[in-house]
Amino acid sequence: MKDKDIKNFTEPIKEELQQFHKFFSNQMRSKVGLVELIVRYILRQKGKRIRPTLVLLSAKTLGNVNEHTYRGAVLVELLHTATLVHDDVVDNSDTRRGLPSINAIWKNRIAVLMGDYLLARGLQIAVDNDEFSFLKVITNTVKRMSEGELLQIQKIRKLNNDEETYYRIISDKTASLFSTCTTIGAMSITNDQNVIDDFKQFGELLGIAFQIKDDILDFEGTSSIMGKPTGNDLRDKKLTLPIIYALKQAEKNEVKNIKSLIKGKLTNKDIDSIFHFVEKYDGLSYARRKAREFADQAIQIIEKYPDSESKQALIDLVNFILDRKN
Repeated sequence: MKDKDIKNFTEPIKEELQQFHKFFSNQMRSKVGLVELIVRYILRQKGKRIRPTLVLLSAKTLGNVNEHTYRGAVLVELLHTATLVHDDVVDNSDTRRGLPSINAIWKNRIAVLMGDYLLARGLQIAVDNDEFSFLKVITNTVKRMSEGELLQIQKIRKLNNDEETYYRIISDKTASLFSTCTTIGAMSITNDQNVIDDFKQFGELLGIAFQIKDDILDFEGTSSIMGKPTGNDLRDKKLTLPIIYALKQAEKNEVKNIKSLIKGKLTNKDIDSIFHFVEKYDGLSYARRKAREFADQAIQIIEKYPDSESKQALIDLVNFILDRKN
């Protein structure tokens, strides 16, 4: 997702995002020299801020962005940043957004502690400002993300992931944070539980569609929005929707051969063979259809709310996620 593309969806909240960036930078600061050094390095990476954008757009669709909204946006971005730092340690990743990862520079011990610091800082902001409703949402999200990661590790070891479990994993690992963004955005504006539930479900469905598309790009793109090289999931032994569907359609002998390839040390030739297998059994086409289904459900939920630039930006963002090429 290029900067010029993301601007199409941030225009209605241009001023609010500027305020968020100032607040976020200030809240990450520390008097400990090493922490401050790493914080400055993280801020240099300048991610797309999709998640705080979701918080702000959801809030502005329902009313006026306020201090609660900004704190909520900071909470989710701190949580997201903490999980990225921890994920790089778990995945032994050397790069993040084109720069060396925290663990590549400062090693795993410091990276883990830095992730803990960011998470704790977010929780502290919530407690200090009596944002206990936000805290309840955030802590449940951390629980879901951890469970999703552990379930995925379990399935990698057994190489027996199925479609139902795949949805559970991506719902917990990815969609839970999207859902948290839209939930907190709504909660910062209204106490109407029906409205909050609508935005929660909107975020969940959007997150599922986002992850399916990301998994598709791992087969057909040069790199995905998360910065992963093509075929990275296969090299990590992760069975995503395109290959899960293909395996379900194939004969037992072919399934056995493909799984045998995945279990081994994959060469580029092996990756090509698996890609052809997925294409042969329409795995990518099936995944595209499912992503579209989840996206359409998300749009249907949001369409009943009054028209506004922010609401249209949310709908456009859903469609863009499905149409993106990297």
